[in-house]
Amino acid sequence: MSLLDLAPVVPVVVIDDVETAVPLARALVAGGLPVIEVTLRTAAALESIARIAAEVPGAVIGAGTIRSAADIAAAVGAGSKFLVSPGTTPALAEALLGSGVPFLPGAATASEVMALAERGLKELKFFPAEAAGGLPYLKSLAGPLPDVRFCPTGGIKPATAPDYLALPNVGCVGGTWLTPADALATGDWARVEKLAAEAAALRP
Repeated sequence: MSLLDLAPVVPVVVIDDVETAVPLARALVAGGLPVIEVTLRTAAALESIARIAAEVPGAVIGAGTIRSAADIAAAVGAGSKFLVSPGTTPALAEALLGSGVPFLPGAATASEVMALAERGLKELKFFPAEAAGGLPYLKSLAGPLPDVRFCPTGGIKPATAPDYLALPNVGCVGGTWLTPADALATGDWARVEKLAAEAAALRP
C-alpha cells in the first residue's frame, strides 16, 4: 500500500511539548487519519515520534523536514515509519533510498520531478504547494508526467483540499490546519478529533 493511499489528508504537526504527542496522535487516529507527519523543527520532535510509535498502535508515524542523512538516522532510530523532505538534493536522495522506510521526497519544479522520476521515485511531496503554483501547476504536470503522483503540502486549507484531491496525480494532501496551536495548548483533543474526522471525509 502506498503512503499516498492511506488517508486523504496527512496531518503535518509541529510539536513543542512532548507531553502532547500521544494524546494528539490518538485524537488524529480516532478521527480517521492514521498517517501523521511530525516535523523535525523542534527539540521535542524526535521524542514525540518515539512516544507515538510506542504508545499509539494505530498511528503510522513519520518525520518531516528531513534534510540530511543525520536527520534520516535520527528519525528512523526514533521509530519513524516514513520520511518526508521539503526538497531533494542528489545526496539526500541517495540517503533516502538507503533508509529502509518509505519516503516522499520534495519537489517543486518539472525538472526536479523528472530528476526524481529518473531514479524511479514517482511518489513525491509537492512543496510549497500554493506558493509553487498550486492546482494549475499540478494540472500542468499531469500531462507530460502522468506516472508521477503527489502529496501537495503548504498553504492548503479545508476549502481547497477537495480540489487538490480531485486531481488524478494527487493521492493525498498535507495539512497543518488539523492541529491548531490553541487546541494543543489547551489539550482540546475533541476538537482535533473533529477536524480529523472532517478531513478524513474529504476524499471525493
